[in-house]
Amino acid sequence: MDRDLPDELKLPGVPPASRSAQHAVLVAAVLHLMSHYTTRERNEPCIKLASVIERHLVALARLPDADPVLRATCEQLSAQWAGLVDRALPAPLPVKRPLLERILRPGARKTEALAALA
Repeated sequence: MDRDLPDELKLPGVPPASRSAQHAVLVAAVLHLMSHYTTRERNEPCIKLASVIERHLVALARLPDADPVLRATCEQLSAQWAGLVDRALPAPLPVKRPLLERILRPGARKTEALAALA
């Protein structure tokens, strides 16, 4: 049943009956992206490309009628690519407390400084 397929996995112009064609196109696309990731002129990783590769692998892993070996492999690879993306992203900035809260409730340094004065 093609209607069971999520919209992002349906390829325009491909008849619903040819699911193997859809699978082949998705596999070809992810392999193409992976080859570009590893053969970049500068040896710098491209996080955007890694993220796109990860999303393609997730899409392949979610195909309900794909070969179980293909689904399992894509699931494992998508986790590895997601880890690569997560490690490459910058660390989030520390969240500052609102100004009023900082004024009304002094932080640990202020409390220690006040204790030292007493």
